[in-house]
Amino acid sequence: MNLIFLTLLLLFQATLSSSTTSNTLNQGSSLSVENADTDVLVSPNGDFSAGFFPVGENAFSFAIWFTKSSVPTVVWMANRDQPVNGRRSKLSLTEDGDLVLLDVGRVRFWSTETTPSSHVKLQLYDSGNLVLRSAAFGEDVVYWESFESPTDTLLPNQNLTMNTRLVASVSRTNYSSGYYHFYFDDDNTLRLRFQGPDRVVASVYWPAPWLGPFQTGRFRYNISKSATINSIGDFASSDNLIFSALDHGAKINRRLTLDPDGNLRLYSFDEKTKSWTVTWQAISSPCNVHGICGPNSMCSYDHVLGRSCSCVPGYKVKDSSNWAFGCEPRFEWRHNQESSFHRIANAEFYGYDKNFYENLSLKECEEKCLFFSDCKGIQYHMSNVANPGSRCYTKHLLVNGAHTSSFPGDVHVRLPKDKISYFEKLHTKLKSEQYCSSKLVLLDRTYNKAKENGGLKVLLWVAIALAGVEITCVSVVLSFLYCSRKESKLNSHGYTLAALTRFQKFTYAELRKATAGFCNTIGAGGGGTVYKGVLADGRVAAIKRLTESNGGEAEFLAEVSTIGRLNHMNLIEIWGYCAEGRHRLLVYEYMEHGSLADNLKNIELDWEKRFDIAMGTSKGLAYLHEECLEWVLHCDVKPENILLDSNYNAKVADFGLSKLLNRGECHDPSFSRIRGTRGYMAPEWVYNLPITSKVDVYSYGMVVIKLVTGREMADQHGRLVTWVKEKMYGDGDRESRIEEILDPMLELGEFDKEKIKLLVKVALQCVEEDKDARPSMKQIVEMLEYHNNQH
Repeated sequence: MNLIFLTLLLLFQATLSSSTTSNTLNQGSSLSVENADTDVLVSPNGDFSAGFFPVGENAFSFAIWFTKSSVPTVVWMANRDQPVNGRRSKLSLTEDGDLVLLDVGRVRFWSTETTPSSHVKLQLYDSGNLVLRSAAFGEDVVYWESFESPTDTLLPNQNLTMNTRLVASVSRTNYSSGYYHFYFDDDNTLRLRFQGPDRVVASVYWPAPWLGPFQTGRFRYNISKSATINSIGDFASSDNLIFSALDHGAKINRRLTLDPDGNLRLYSFDEKTKSWTVTWQAISSPCNVHGICGPNSMCSYDHVLGRSCSCVPGYKVKDSSNWAFGCEPRFEWRHNQESSFHRIANAEFYGYDKNFYENLSLKECEEKCLFFSDCKGIQYHMSNVANPGSRCYTKHLLVNGAHTSSFPGDVHVRLPKDKISYFEKLHTKLKSEQYCSSKLVLLDRTYNKAKENGGLKVLLWVAIALAGVEITCVSVVLSFLYCSRKESKLNSHGYTLAALTRFQKFTYAELRKATAGFCNTIGAGGGGTVYKGVLADGRVAAIKRLTESNGGEAEFLAEVSTIGRLNHMNLIEIWGYCAEGRHRLLVYEYMEHGSLADNLKNIELDWEKRFDIAMGTSKGLAYLHEECLEWVLHCDVKPENILLDSNYNAKVADFGLSKLLNRGECHDPSFSRIRGTRGYMAPEWVYNLPITSKVDVYSYGMVVIKLVTGREMADQHGRLVTWVKEKMYGDGDRESRIEEILDPMLELGEFDKEKIKLLVKVALQCVEEDKDARPSMKQIVEMLEYHNNQH
């Protein structure tokens, strides 16, 4: 994917270099995303271009970029956090003088909100400044300019003020707003600040937070907040921050950029190599940047290997492609559980101290931590000769961790005493895995592409029809084989399983290699952990490592053989398995957009997509309940188990080893244990009533309610259902009250009211206390499809 994206950028640049363009957009004119190669503004000197810039597959942002570098260098973006579709999107300078960015030609994503009277035009200057101006009646008036709203870069003679800031990108290929800010603080001082992805942990890390402004040569007391860099490489601000480029004096192209790694750097452009060179940077030691490795982890730096991150013992990485999320514990604290400490020499966690004590012994310091249940560890070191004695810091959070051989203190991480030996051995074993380098991650937004050629589409449908006939014939044969129970005689190598289901048997070593040592975690649950991996044939896969059990290989293969027969477009496809020793793994297709739970706060999930997700999920569950060879209960239908592909099509996941029963078997003694997730469980589980497919129907109804309302339901979900019923049916005023329950994340003007009312009606039927009052999944599919056919 990264290769495709970079190739797209190079082709994009090559096309632009051959196009003939101007630096002006006149009133009433537009730039079209479909003509991104020609609808471009170019500065008179040719240094800068402005137009639609690709930020993902079929996703674009309106941007300004430096054109002379070997790869285009983006210096400004209008819609970095909300890309537009590659079809029918445009930037328009309206007759009213407003500069508007429209997604698919109708949804306003960004605007200058200006209304000059007449003679207005948009111009790209040699400086890289995009200016909306008017020269009417002999006056030159500027109504808006890109220099007044920087993203992550400051160009020469562009001012940083009290109302602006630089915000780093998430990564070098994901231009969305990241976690680092360069701004004027309340004390009028320029600072670098980390704001974590959870928006909870935040801290200033430059200048050194333990130093006051006067100790760093800064001035607090000034009446202005202004900073700028000039063309010869001098930076100066109102708080007396002054620095110069190493090549100070030369009039060349320069830029001051807050990079994704949190370091502020001044770059100079080399005309010979067509590349940028760092000529000044704020921070010399990469591990001094807060949050660079996330909570519960340590940052280390080597001059040869560079910066690396690793979890402390007892913790595991959340997302190795983005270390800002840090690590999470492998354990849960039990009441009155005994604790012990693991020492990490020459290391520190900066900030979030619970208490500070002087002149305590190490044991006394540890006892101070043990007194509080929420103390995660301690920082302990001896003071210098001038101020002898010890210093003890008890830690509320383990953040901003750094390991430096010269640091005079140690970290002592608090862990369960009965597991500390195991965690220390595991940490040593997995150390190489935890040092996996962060991968480049593209902006996670993909839009539907333009329609295919008509003739090609006909041929494609013919091929699909022929394939369908073949699949049907094969399915009949498989059904016969299944009914005769020949698959129950699976041999230990799984050859019969592979023949019957087209499954591939993987070795544990193959899957370990595919996941880079089980490094990139993309999900976890009670049944195991899911990792992203790349198979030997190049396919990207989701590899689920099941929790170890005492079940034999034959039993596991028998269950997997049945799963292999579940084939539906709204069920996650399983490609293969591994049953080697105690290792049990399943290999699934990888879903680009992750789970529904991950996307509920994504503005791209509009009402049309939400209806389609409800429809697709119902079809997948209906197949499990009524169409496959066995009667399959999912038992844990929730947003986390509904995955979305690149086009936001829904596929039900984690149905694999849920519960497989013979058709017509309505109750089974093995169902005595409560299954599912709080907030989505049917009453039958609680009251020990017979378990049928209606438990999945109930959970589906709760998912749809969350899909419509966007509200959490882990607690008191009965109240949420009552509230939705009141808004749906109360006082007979259905048209006006239905809007009060809709997810406030989305604009109310962009949806079909009848579709939403139908979804709510279906959901309320699904969550009836009496299971007999609930519809079947097949009936739900019919209701939703009937509405679609009527419209």
